[in-house]
Amino acid sequence: MNRFFLSLFLFLTSSVLFSADEAPAARPNVLLICVDDLKPTLGCYGDAHAKTPNVDRLAARSLRLDRAYCNQAVCSPSRNALMTGLRPQTLGIYDLPTNFRHSRPDAVTVAQYFQQHGYRTEAMGKIMHVGHGNGEDERSWDVPHFKPKVPQYAVKENNPPAGAKRDPKNPSKDPKGAATESADVPDDSYGDGQIAIEAVKRLKTAGKSGKPFFMAVGFLKPHLPFVAPKKYWDMHDPANLPQPERLTPPKGAPDYAPQFGGELRSYKNIPGGNTPLDEATTRHLIHGYYAATSYMDAQLGKVLDALDETGLAKNTIVVFWGDHGWHLGDHGMWCKHTNYEQAARIPLLIAKPGGAGTVSSALVETVDIYPTLAALAGLPAPAGLDGRSFESLLSNPVTAHRDHAIHVYPRNKLLGRAIRTDRYRLVEWKSFGSDSATAEFELYDYEEDPGETKNLAAGRPEVVKQLQVLLASHPEAKPQIKVDPANGEEAKPASKPAAASKDRGAMFEKRDKDANGSLSREEFLLNQPDPEEAPKRFPQFDANKDGVLSREEFVKSGKI
Repeated sequence: MNRFFLSLFLFLTSSVLFSADEAPAARPNVLLICVDDLKPTLGCYGDAHAKTPNVDRLAARSLRLDRAYCNQAVCSPSRNALMTGLRPQTLGIYDLPTNFRHSRPDAVTVAQYFQQHGYRTEAMGKIMHVGHGNGEDERSWDVPHFKPKVPQYAVKENNPPAGAKRDPKNPSKDPKGAATESADVPDDSYGDGQIAIEAVKRLKTAGKSGKPFFMAVGFLKPHLPFVAPKKYWDMHDPANLPQPERLTPPKGAPDYAPQFGGELRSYKNIPGGNTPLDEATTRHLIHGYYAATSYMDAQLGKVLDALDETGLAKNTIVVFWGDHGWHLGDHGMWCKHTNYEQAARIPLLIAKPGGAGTVSSALVETVDIYPTLAALAGLPAPAGLDGRSFESLLSNPVTAHRDHAIHVYPRNKLLGRAIRTDRYRLVEWKSFGSDSATAEFELYDYEEDPGETKNLAAGRPEVVKQLQVLLASHPEAKPQIKVDPANGEEAKPASKPAAASKDRGAMFEKRDKDANGSLSREEFLLNQPDPEEAPKRFPQFDANKDGVLSREEFVKSGKI
C-alpha cells in the first residue's frame, strides 16, 4: 500500500514538473518609445557632442540599426507607417490633416494586432499625429490616451503674439511663439516631464491587468520649439557644437527639391522666406536642439529606471524610434520635409529581454517595425503589410535585410520617390500616374560624396537605369486622397454618364496586345482619347496596386 502511494506521488510530481517545463513562456511585453524630430544626434550613434546617457545605456543592450530610414520625413505619414505597416504611397496620405482611416477604415494597427492576441494596449504623449484636424486612434488603446496638460512655454513672454489669429486654410503658418526657451524650471514644467511621470506610474501598476502590455510612450522633444529646463542647456557649450559645413543645396538638384525651414520661420524672431540665418542664430538653434535632446533623454531615463525597478525589463521588448531626421542648417536647410539623408535617416534601437548590444548596417524602413514586433512576441505574421520582419538581425546582425529602402516626399504636385541602397540614393520626381520618361532625377553617391554636394544623375545614366529597376518593383504611388467633408470618407470620382458606357470587355481584349490576361500601364495608355488625363486613372483602377490591370479591374473601372 505504501509502495502504491509512493508510486502515485512520484507520478503526479513528475507530471507537474513535465507540465511546467512544457508550458509556454509568458509572452513578452512591448514598450514602444517614439521621439519627435530626433535624428541620430546621440552618443551611441557616435555623436561626441551629444549628452544622451540613457539612450546610450539602452543601446548597450539593443540592436542598433545604423541605416534605418523613415518612409516620409514628416510626422503624420511617418507615424502612419509605424502603426499600420503601410507606406504613405500605399495609403495615399502625405499630409498632416488626413487620418489614415480615411484611406483604410479597417486597418489593424500594430497596437490593435497585439490587442487581438491578448495584450493590454495603452499610450501616452505623441504616437499618432494630433493636430491640423487629425487625431489619436482611439480604437488602438484599451485605456484613454494620455496627453499632458501643461503650457508649451514656462516664460509668458515666449508665447505667440497677443491677438494673433490662425489661418484655418494654412495651419503650417499659424503664428507661433519663441523658437527656443531656457528656463530654470523643473522637468515636469514641460510635456515630456509629465509624460515620463505617467509612464512610470503605469509601469508600476502594469501587472494588475493580468495581461502582457503593449505600451507606447511618445516624447515631444526635440521637436520645435526647443524648450528645455536651463540645466540641459548648461550641459552643452555652444562654442563647441558642430556647425553646418555646406550652406547651399546640392549642385544640380532641382530647385524644388530642397526646402529652407518654413516650419521654423513661423516662430518669433526667425527671419521669414529663404533668408539665410546668421551664424549666431544658427549656433543658438543647434544648441537648442542638443539641449532638448538631452532633456528628452533624461525623461527616457526615468522610464527605463521604472522598467528595471519593477523587474519588467526581464520580459519586455523595448523599441526606441525617431519618426524622421532633421536638417540643422546643412545645405542651408532646416527642419525635415526633404528626401535627403539628414531628413530621412532615423535612430532605431530594439532590445529584447536578455539581449546584448549589437550593431547592424542592414537597410530597414519604419514599416518593418510592426512585423518585427509580432515576430519577437511569437505572434502569427500579420498579413497585408508593406513591412517585413528583421527579427533575424537580432541574432545575426551581419545578414542583409533589404537591397534598398524606399521613402517619399511630395513637392509642387510632384512626388519624389527615393531609393536608398548601400551606396546610392536615387530620387525620381514626377506627377502621380505619369510616365517615368517625364521624371527628373537626383542621384547621390555616398561613398564618394557623403555630404550630397552634387546631383550625379546626368553624368551616370547607367546607375540611374539600374536603380530605376528597383523603383519599378514598387507599385505606382497612390495620389493624396481627398476626404469628402460631408461624410468624412474618401471622396470618389464622379460616375461617368450612362451614354459613355461601352463594352469594356471588348476594349480589354483589344488593348491586351500580348494576350497575357492583364494590361500593363503602356497597354492601358495606348490610344487614349485624353492622353494628359489618362495616366491619372491608371492608379485609381489598379485596385490591388500590383502595377497592372486585371480584366476585372479594367471592366469595373468603367463604373468609377
